[in-house]
Amino acid sequence: MHKNNLHSKGYDFETLIQRYPKLISYVFANKYGSETIDFSNPDAVKTLNSALLKTYYSINYWEFSDDNLCPPIPGRVEYIHVLYDLLKSSNLNKSIKVLDIGTGATCIYPLLGTSIYNWHFIASEIDKNSFKNANHIVQKNNLQSLIELRLQTKSESILDGILDASEVVTATMCNPPFYKNESEAIENTSRKLKGLGKTNKGFVRNFSGTSNELWYKGGEKAFLHNYIYQSSKLRTNCFWYTSLVSKKELIKDLKKSLKKLGATEIKLLDVSLGNKISRVVAWTFLTKKEQQHWNY
Repeated sequence: MHKNNLHSKGYDFETLIQRYPKLISYVFANKYGSETIDFSNPDAVKTLNSALLKTYYSINYWEFSDDNLCPPIPGRVEYIHVLYDLLKSSNLNKSIKVLDIGTGATCIYPLLGTSIYNWHFIASEIDKNSFKNANHIVQKNNLQSLIELRLQTKSESILDGILDASEVVTATMCNPPFYKNESEAIENTSRKLKGLGKTNKGFVRNFSGTSNELWYKGGEKAFLHNYIYQSSKLRTNCFWYTSLVSKKELIKDLKKSLKKLGATEIKLLDVSLGNKISRVVAWTFLTKKEQQHWNY
């Protein structure tokens, strides 16, 4: 984990329960005598993450439908810190504005980015209910001056319709939908539950997450290639475009496409959570001269 990630040493349940008493009903001692929760229980996971947000990031209101994806805070924080390091390496440390693509009902990246680094955010969302909920979270936490929600009305668009030709942001971030369809998502969930010694027998879909959060026509590969193509149309509107990439085998083709589209720099950044290694791909179309004179 990143050196600045507050969760690198696990969870301090005593402190979390003090700040968020509701968590106590989900905490128990495992066979090794360590305090934990049942991570296959959506209510327990949501309560733990709510406790983390209140305790460490001063987010006092974080409510959303059980149908929505519940993001694990330590992993989301990791992306924020990795992005910070990328911006710092390019001497970008003032007036940071980030576009979060597909912010979801929880608006998690803007909440964390404003809390940790005081960044400004544009947060886009295509699902109207998720958009409404994210906006409510922003208002309840009095973050309207730092986070602006924008509804994406074009089903196949990612940047088009959100970022116009005259607008500039420092960076983008994105956690793309991983699956091609619902059946692929269910199959993946079944494997995860099996690994936890659980079963999804009797459930049609026992994972959290709406269709817009979990799948995209053509899957992650199609989404990412659409994203980088649209970014090539806005070459000087953003210093660093970035995205999480879950499948390592996609990297080679993404780099090839980016080079063909004229990317001047491509970086692969590790995002680690314990034994799990993920990655962020970052790219820019700016020339060295344009980077040096970036004055947003």
